[in-house]
Amino acid sequence: MKTIFTFTPPAELIQDLTECFPSEDFSFYPDIQHAEKELSNAEVLVTYGEDLTETHIQLADQLKWIMVTSAGLEKMPLQAIKEKGILVTNARGIHKIPMAEFTLGLMLQYAKQFPVMQKQQKEHVWKKGLPIFELSGQTILIVGAGAIGSEIARLAKAFGMKTIGVNSSGEKRDYFDEMQTLDSMYEGLGASDFIVNILPSTSETKHFYQKHHFKSMKNTAVFINIGRGDAVKTKVLMEVLQEKMISHAILDVLEEEPLPEEHPIWSMDNVTITPHISSNTNLYLPRVFEILKHNYRTYTNKQEDFLNVIDVEKGY
Repeated sequence: MKTIFTFTPPAELIQDLTECFPSEDFSFYPDIQHAEKELSNAEVLVTYGEDLTETHIQLADQLKWIMVTSAGLEKMPLQAIKEKGILVTNARGIHKIPMAEFTLGLMLQYAKQFPVMQKQQKEHVWKKGLPIFELSGQTILIVGAGAIGSEIARLAKAFGMKTIGVNSSGEKRDYFDEMQTLDSMYEGLGASDFIVNILPSTSETKHFYQKHHFKSMKNTAVFINIGRGDAVKTKVLMEVLQEKMISHAILDVLEEEPLPEEHPIWSMDNVTITPHISSNTNLYLPRVFEILKHNYRTYTNKQEDFLNVIDVEKGY
């Protein structure tokens, strides 16, 4: 069975994989362009997902399974994949620890005024009267109460916060005091001090947040987007911030990435921008490979206990 990687993992991960499956045929390429010559032989494709096109899917006429080593699938040719009946699995769940820590870190940064103190240090200014507050007693609304959202809620509970989760069904999840749906979340928006977006990018969630959502929020609220940049138009978000509907926006993802150097949102005082790195961790690929190895055993043994099977119709 031919398995092609469209990236080159670290040597220790390659060694571990080949030792676990000594009879399998693995090929590792630096990118999809270098892998194209062998796509027609591939039964399994391991990829970050963003490099695949409909043409690649047509070339890979023996392809049965795509393992996507990220969680996002919005740039993949899902219609072509669906038409050929190809199994798709992804790395959902491995981001929960780094993204939850990243989110709580940014919340603490905002509450404790760390950036202001760093600026004061550079300017040799000794000033104590900063508006510092506690996370304890605050309310956080997490829009997308899956694995990442639940881990954020768990950490938030450790800080004494009230947690409200939003998912498609409103079904109860661990670490949430309340659950709401996308249709019933307005009460949560108005009650929350921090609103965290972790929605995936689908036709239903693209440009989901409109001005009326922000009008429902407290004018002291902080909006944090670690999900997908297309959940809200940058133009709308800038208007919301200029009109002071909310206090601050923390954006790890934006509608346009990389954000152009000349974009005016860079200079807004009530915005914190990070370059889409909330999921970064030194343990990223080792965790991906644990999922890959489990699914590889499942596939080769013709079992059905795959992890993270994607509904290509829904896109997640």
